[in-house]
Amino acid sequence: MDDMIFMDAEIRPHRSLSERGFIILISIVTFLNCCSAAVFLAMGATLVPMFLGLDVLAVLIAFLASFASARQIERVRVTDSQVRVTHETPKWSRVVWESPTAFTRVSVLTEDDRAVDVRLALSGKEAQVAAALSPSERAEFAKALQGAIQDARKARW
Repeated sequence: MDDMIFMDAEIRPHRSLSERGFIILISIVTFLNCCSAAVFLAMGATLVPMFLGLDVLAVLIAFLASFASARQIERVRVTDSQVRVTHETPKWSRVVWESPTAFTRVSVLTEDDRAVDVRLALSGKEAQVAAALSPSERAEFAKALQGAIQDARKARW
């Protein structure tokens, strides 16, 4: 018999810069660094253009790492028998939390009326969930997760 699904949430990190915006930004940074390198070469400072090239490389690597982390998805699934949290990318999937629905708690750490941290807890073990969300979204997610767990418990009995 298949388990009834009460929540199947997919949490994706938000990135405000699109790939097109990234291409425009890296083009502007490269152009400005090339202009600066030409000025420094004209002044006889031959090592400065190498450091400007390293600057462009560092910006490129930082954005590529950011885009790679944006492809990671956190999936929270609540069924009548278990709560499961997985981290997924296009290449791999890893289970980070699995517990029986009947004994799983949701704990929310608040600071100045903002949900700072949402965790699943069972027998002294905890796992953070929804870290990619804003505090207000985190609070809404915590309520929905708590409701899904309660509904799953009711359906089980």
